[in-house]
Amino acid sequence: MTPDLLLGLIGDNIAASRSPLLHVLAGRQNGKRVQYDRLVPAALGKDFAAVFAGAAAQGYRGLNITYPYKEKVVAHVTVPDPQVRAVGAVNTVLFEPGGPMGHNTDYSGFIAAYRGLRGDAPTGAVLMIGTGGVGRAVAFGLVALGVQDLRLVDRDRAKASALAADLQRAAPQLSVQIADCAETAASGAQGVVNCTPVGMVGYGGTPLARGALAGTQWVFDAVYTPAETQFLTDARAQGAQVLSGWELFFWQGVHAWALFSGGLGLDLARLRADLLAPAEDAV
Repeated sequence: MTPDLLLGLIGDNIAASRSPLLHVLAGRQNGKRVQYDRLVPAALGKDFAAVFAGAAAQGYRGLNITYPYKEKVVAHVTVPDPQVRAVGAVNTVLFEPGGPMGHNTDYSGFIAAYRGLRGDAPTGAVLMIGTGGVGRAVAFGLVALGVQDLRLVDRDRAKASALAADLQRAAPQLSVQIADCAETAASGAQGVVNCTPVGMVGYGGTPLARGALAGTQWVFDAVYTPAETQFLTDARAQGAQVLSGWELFFWQGVHAWALFSGGLGLDLARLRADLLAPAEDAV
């Protein structure tokens, strides 16, 4: 049976992704049959560009893009929103008659997730570990939330420097520092953000020693599989408010659905409950 909406996700290590279920459930709420495919370049024996072009040729309405392709895809799309152009990373693509259009619902989703947890509370000084695709979206989200002091740590110092320069152009009043040691940079930070894959299924561990979280008010972990990482467990033990990557997953998915579907509405409470239900109950 031909689906009403053909969607896909391009990324590595995505076997545990819940994005297919989110969009199938969103479609079901609207009486639409959604097919949402996992597209792993290595498994398909193709590079990213070939997989992306193939999706366009095969009639996909749109794609989500995840690690490690969120920056790479920018060269293949037109990005209409100047703020997303500044982010320099795309996680949602629509195939339009005029060509593929790039959006970033990680950016908007992070802002929604933060406000859902902390309302209008200021971010305070923030340490962000990881400056790749999701890190760039979260960093610009932090700027939108009013951060004044942002510390960046990445094993690739050049990548952190490039993000710092882009942030300074967008927000000249922002104090941005690049550090080599996360533990040192965490001193005095009210917020700590993990935007690396460390802690996700297939990438065990934690990006920051537990003791370095002492005094932290809030943390965010972009990892959502598993929903409870060692980083979040350690942060709770230190008394910090915890923003799970699951919340970013939820909100970026809701915003992506609005793009894919042309604005079809959702019962958010029902969608959240269905996603959190045991797998056999959610199908």
